Amino acid sequence: MNAAVTLGTLERLKQNGEKIACVTSYDASFTVLLEAAGVDVVLVGDSLGNVIQGHDSTLPVTMEDMIYHAACVARAGKSALRIVDMPFMSYASVSQALENAARLMREAGAQMVKLEGGRHVVETVRALTEHGMPVCAHLGLTPQSVHQLGGYRVQGRDADAAGRLLEDARLLDDAGAGALVLECIPSALAAQITAGVSMPTIGIGAGLDCDGQVLVLYDLLGITPGKRPVFSRNFLEDAADIPQALQAYVKAVKDGSFPGPEHSFD
Repeated sequence: MNAAVTLGTLERLKQNGEKIACVTSYDASFTVLLEAAGVDVVLVGDSLGNVIQGHDSTLPVTMEDMIYHAACVARAGKSALRIVDMPFMSYASVSQALENAARLMREAGAQMVKLEGGRHVVETVRALTEHGMPVCAHLGLTPQSVHQLGGYRVQGRDADAAGRLLEDARLLDDAGAGALVLECIPSALAAQITAGVSMPTIGIGAGLDCDGQVLVLYDLLGITPGKRPVFSRNFLEDAADIPQALQAYVKAVKDGSFPGPEHSFD
């Protein structure tokens, strides 16, 4: 069995220039396969609203949904670090965030919680970490704000927006966030953020220079209903079976062959 991955492991990987491989999981069976493939981090994402529940956004996903799926993952998980999304409006206040994050850790086996947003969640991040609950932040395209953002679009393309994202990343880093997901931002901006913060960055549609990469499991296997995101790749196309596809993904992340320019934005 692989050694258990901790936050310290991710920090060492960043310092050593070794890539972090992350994939979403929502159940026990896939979690076993992901860990056997060598995935460092399993993210129980509120993307389950899209790929499992059939919604057109993550907004309908509830705390009970996240607790159920995270607990399924935790029962099977042995080595990968488990990050669990805090769903829409579950951290609207600091007190609410503390209560719900504690539930995810106590009832669902989360080892780290993930929340979306920049400077407006800094106080929440600081409170969670001060109470011993590790936080993964999330900047760029934040799916819980899809209506406010005007759809699923690349963020940070103009100078003002890029500067704001860079400042948000630094504020979150200072507040104690232990990791940062960067979604759908220009590769050059992601590289700048990655170099400017101490916490590991995990990209999705954010270029090769992030400290790691994450994909939604269903995108990685080419089974997501409808159009697959342009930043994803179907690793099952050239594999004999699912375990081989997962191994190919981990290898591609680790050796830097994924993402390519076609999976990134200028």
